[in-house]
Amino acid sequence: MHYQSAQKKYSKSVFLFFLIISSLPIFAQNTTPQATQPTTQPTVDPSQVTNTQAVEFYNQAKGAGMSDMDIERAALQRGYTLDDISTIRRRLQQTSKNNAQNDPNRDQIDETREQDDQDELDDETNNERDSTAAGRARARRLNRTFGSAFFGRSAATFEPNLRIPTPKNYILGPDDELIVDIYGNSVDNFRMKISPEGTVKMLNLAPVYVNGLTIEQANERIVSRLRQAYSTLNKPGSGTYSTITLGNVRSIRVMIIGEAVRPGTYTVSSLATAFNALYVSGGPNRNGSYRNIEIIRNNKVVRKIDLYRFLIDGDLQDNIALQDQDIILIRPYEVRIELSGQLKRSGIFEAKPGETLKDMLRYSGGYSPEAYMDMIQYQRNTGNNFVIGTIDSTQISSFIPKNGDIFTVKRILDVIANQVEIRGAVTRPGFYPLDERTKTVKELINMAQGIGQRAFLNRALLERASGDTQTGLVAIDLRKLLNNEIPDIPLLPGDILTIKSVEDLKEFTYLSIDGSVINPGAYYYYKDITIADLIFQAGGYTEGGVPYRIEVSRRVKNDTIGLPDSQNVRIFTLNVADNLVLNEEDQKFKLLPYDVILVRKSPRYEVQKIVTVAGEVTYPGTYTILNNFERISDLFPKVGGMKKEAYIDGARFYRNRELVALDLKAIVEKPTIPANLLLQDGDTLYIPKKSEMVRIQGGVYNPSVMNFDRKFDFKEYISQAGGYTERARKNRAYVSYPNGRTHRTTRFLFFRSYPKVEPGSVVTIPMKEPKIEQPMSRGERLAIISLFTTLSIALIRIL
Repeated sequence: MHYQSAQKKYSKSVFLFFLIISSLPIFAQNTTPQATQPTTQPTVDPSQVTNTQAVEFYNQAKGAGMSDMDIERAALQRGYTLDDISTIRRRLQQTSKNNAQNDPNRDQIDETREQDDQDELDDETNNERDSTAAGRARARRLNRTFGSAFFGRSAATFEPNLRIPTPKNYILGPDDELIVDIYGNSVDNFRMKISPEGTVKMLNLAPVYVNGLTIEQANERIVSRLRQAYSTLNKPGSGTYSTITLGNVRSIRVMIIGEAVRPGTYTVSSLATAFNALYVSGGPNRNGSYRNIEIIRNNKVVRKIDLYRFLIDGDLQDNIALQDQDIILIRPYEVRIELSGQLKRSGIFEAKPGETLKDMLRYSGGYSPEAYMDMIQYQRNTGNNFVIGTIDSTQISSFIPKNGDIFTVKRILDVIANQVEIRGAVTRPGFYPLDERTKTVKELINMAQGIGQRAFLNRALLERASGDTQTGLVAIDLRKLLNNEIPDIPLLPGDILTIKSVEDLKEFTYLSIDGSVINPGAYYYYKDITIADLIFQAGGYTEGGVPYRIEVSRRVKNDTIGLPDSQNVRIFTLNVADNLVLNEEDQKFKLLPYDVILVRKSPRYEVQKIVTVAGEVTYPGTYTILNNFERISDLFPKVGGMKKEAYIDGARFYRNRELVALDLKAIVEKPTIPANLLLQDGDTLYIPKKSEMVRIQGGVYNPSVMNFDRKFDFKEYISQAGGYTERARKNRAYVSYPNGRTHRTTRFLFFRSYPKVEPGSVVTIPMKEPKIEQPMSRGERLAIISLFTTLSIALIRIL
């Protein structure tokens, strides 16, 4: 069964939640249409019922032989309202949609169109390899046939609405259900299903034949028969009336053939229309027509469907109701063309006989805002090769497309035809239109709100494109033009007027200041600027800067009097007070462009230098270096000496966070040795506690940490670690001490001297690099065997 038919049946079971109101035996007792039950309050709130529970109860009721009508009637009798029914219906419709998305059969059906598209892409790719029109094939793969998206995969369904009033022209048939409601002086209600013979039976009256009748026609016959039981039914003033409506509708079978994505026979509702069935079948395939779809009934074509009327204009005149055994035939397309370029909707469109290019452009939504509408380029297959041509705007309404034509709407040029530009020293530089208000150079300057105060008036340049590829320049005396001494110059499209400022025509001049000022750097040169002005611009003096001995370095241009040949600068020394007031003599000194000013720092001004002493000393912490001659030994009196547990032999000295190997014990005992370094900012001295451990590592069998024993020498420590390994380099063994120093094993003749092991030391035995033995190849082995064989033969001959 097709998915849509199965989904429709699943959606019709929207009343399955009512099964929870009672057990199955109770429902079975309510299957008789005439049975009536007292109305009660529902025992379970519908909002508390899960969709899983409802589906399970529904399946059980169906297994017991109950219909959907029986389930609904029992629910109403148990006190449920129509609002309850509507609530659960919405929930189950959403559940149906979710199940459809997870249904593997649905994925398989939806992949049918995708597989068709993939086949088309493969065909075009193969053709591309054998065709000179490779660009055309690549472009066509980017577009799909207009209308195919409507039948593509969608989260929404396109099923007939079963909750609408009965259509007046609906034709009754077997399995349709009629609901008769009698009200007024007499009250009755019953449902009747049309039998396979086309009749309905009510009460104890004779059957009424209604097959093939509309609801209005059937209503007359049924009322006529009911008057045998209700003589005044529907008569004026009788007080007894009836209404006859359609209940559950029957299913019909339609056949979809031809160029459909999924041709076959489908079971749909009798309320289904042609568009419903086309949607179920997936619509036309890649060869199917969207403009020529026939509905055949009793071997006659009753309607020809043009889907473009619906897709373009929303016209539903072709969406007629289907009848049982109708055939929908999708013909192959006759003419398809491709529209690309600057259109609102590009793609492949189908043309009917007699339609023009103008009709095709309407289907594409028309031109985009940047389309060049005066000419359209096309490519046509002549049967032997391709030719290209153009169509102007007057031919569009009469040009008849042919199958395979490709029409391209170009984009307009990315230029502004009436644009002029003004640059430089004007109030509002930029682009302006060449119109009635801006036709000349002077009018353009006025449009830009005049020239700037620093504009250079002796000359302006007008760049103008000449007839060839060159750009010409027109020189203008701007001062005479503005004073009306020379005639104004008309502008042409694309002209560029450039007005320079005075500063634009001069080299950038600056002054440099460095040294003890807050913001050193380059500053713009102003006429008559003084050193005090420049220091003010630089933010003033920094801490430590002195206002005297300020040096000014000046380039030498032409004033070389009194200068040696090897000197190219002049040096001046000035004094500027802290309040930036110059003395009378220095006030006469004017700075010149490119002067370099250096502000000195006080010779005794210096940032404090800090050293850190940590570990086993009396007063650990940071200390200030008083002068530039303090050394490491000067730190010990400051820290109050070392504690008893201090281990001076293991003291470590760091500079710039790196360990400096020093013998601090020797420095304390003899401060005059070279190892007593001058202190620097950031130095750190660390005095540890005495360590009782020794580490043995490297080429020994048992690298480990062991306790220090004064009775042990170097060899005994090696023995404690298991002895040397085979790859140990005994003569390269060394000991690293806590203070950073390292002593290695030495050798004199046949005697080897090992370093002394002290507390906290690390004994390291280097290891030899393993030799990588390369296995002999087969050729090498054969060569060796051949050599030995030759030597053996030679020896035998000699003997």
